[in-house]
Amino acid sequence: MDEFLTLAWRTIFLYILILVIFRLMGKREVGELSLMDLVVFVMIAEVATFAIDNPDRKLLESIMPMLLLLVIQLVTAFWSLKSKRVRDLIDGSPSVIIRNGEIIESEMRKLRYNLDDLFQQLREQQIGSVQDVAYAFLEPSGHLSVFKIDGDHPVLPLIVDGDIQESHLELIQQDKYWLLEELKKIHIYDYKTVFYCSYERQKLYVQMKERFSSSL
Repeated sequence: MDEFLTLAWRTIFLYILILVIFRLMGKREVGELSLMDLVVFVMIAEVATFAIDNPDRKLLESIMPMLLLLVIQLVTAFWSLKSKRVRDLIDGSPSVIIRNGEIIESEMRKLRYNLDDLFQQLREQQIGSVQDVAYAFLEPSGHLSVFKIDGDHPVLPLIVDGDIQESHLELIQQDKYWLLEELKKIHIYDYKTVFYCSYERQKLYVQMKERFSSSL
């Protein structure tokens, strides 16, 4: 009876603890979990399983690794918030699979993403022909984002938190020097002060970092 109560107590306590940990880690849909999130979730689940399966083991010995994993995830999330490079390293970045009706074979091979997977995801979005696709992005989550030629085109961030996105400049057939000249036309001489810049409807949309917005 005592063992049963101990097992029940541990299960309830660890259930509540895991809920608290996941809440502290932030709200994200399961399909949008980063690789880091997934690893942390799996490891926490494994630690909790060991704690329940081994009632003779001190509960503190199981709680400490779970709290350490929480700290690692929060620190990593903070770094990701401050640096686009860290975000790309941990979460990955979208890859262009189709551009102007043409499948990019080299990108498919690099991602080990086959044509059957591509066509399945196109069918799921009621896309009848590759020729109808302006851009198709394979997101880090594995979801395929598709933009049709006769529809709205994707918003391409050219600057994110002070970092120029040269891959997006290539998609609009421009380069860094063109972007810097366009910024100068609206009296922005240091792209590091830009929080967000996108190219929409043939013009730049710019949002400055808060500490610089008053000087624009």
